[in-house]
Amino acid sequence: MFIDEAQIRVEAGKGGAGCLSFRREKHTPRGGPDGGDGGRGGSIYIIGDAHLNTLVDFQHHRSYRAQNGRPGAGRDATGRDGEDLEIRVPLGTVIQDVETRELIDEITESNQRVLVAKGGSNGVGNARFKSSTNRSPRKTIPGGAGEVRMLKLELRILADVGLVGLPNAGKSSLIRKVTNAQPKIADYPFTTLKPSRGVVGLGYGRSYTIADIPGLIEGASTGSGLGIQFLKHLRHTRLLFHVVDVYSTVEVESVAKSIDVIANELAQFDEDLAKRERWLVLNKVDLVSEVELENYLQEIISKSHWSGKWFAVSAVTGSGCQKLVGEAMNWLEDNSPEPNEHQSIEELLL
Repeated sequence: MFIDEAQIRVEAGKGGAGCLSFRREKHTPRGGPDGGDGGRGGSIYIIGDAHLNTLVDFQHHRSYRAQNGRPGAGRDATGRDGEDLEIRVPLGTVIQDVETRELIDEITESNQRVLVAKGGSNGVGNARFKSSTNRSPRKTIPGGAGEVRMLKLELRILADVGLVGLPNAGKSSLIRKVTNAQPKIADYPFTTLKPSRGVVGLGYGRSYTIADIPGLIEGASTGSGLGIQFLKHLRHTRLLFHVVDVYSTVEVESVAKSIDVIANELAQFDEDLAKRERWLVLNKVDLVSEVELENYLQEIISKSHWSGKWFAVSAVTGSGCQKLVGEAMNWLEDNSPEPNEHQSIEELLL
């Protein structure tokens, strides 16, 4: 099963206690107070890591605790601070407090650092309370408790282009052909069980990310299979490649129906998503006779009432792939989002 969310418990470190101490030296048996402060407790941060692409590790390790601060000591010695703890997560991870439902932040950049549990304050030693009227204070302040929280981590795949289609349409083969990603490929449905992401490079300064979303089935918008989990990822893409297998059945009506199934699921799940720029990618054309290919593809377009851009490609031979990714690069450059165009964190969790 694809895991794109996890719950973890985080506990920041306690602050070290302040010390109660008086100087006791050979010639000053009743010296003044010299109890040092304690160290602060370690805090817990969540860090973005571009090399990670799944939250599966959090299914095995669910509890995280930062180091406590050390107590103060005599001779005005301050206790050592507890070490902060860093938890690394994939880009696209949304962080939410389970109990309060507070939306804490979303990790979108590598090395982005978000404080999720603050360490306890340091304790205060009795040397701090010395005054002209109280030369032998016995008062100290213990260290504060560290924050404890239950967090929900939810992964949202971030990509410029998303691949969508029925199982076994050839999406994984396509992303392997045009990017550096290496998703699993096999000749059976539902080979892909988690989104994968790769980078299309077209020369210096010209690149974009593309995500392979696991195959959808009819009823995905209402929860069939893992449809809703996968459809959510598409909200974070700017352009969709609707990949269709033109060879699994040579019946034009069946291929046209498969196109309509995905279009209907997108519309039922999210009207805005259904209106997003979507290009039809007719895959596996290398398996269709060259003599029949042009008429066959035109008939598919006609029967499906498709009115947008479409491309004929072979993810195996590479035929048509460079044209597809090149035109996508041009479209992304011409339709770059304005700096203030971004989704609120509340929209990310819808």
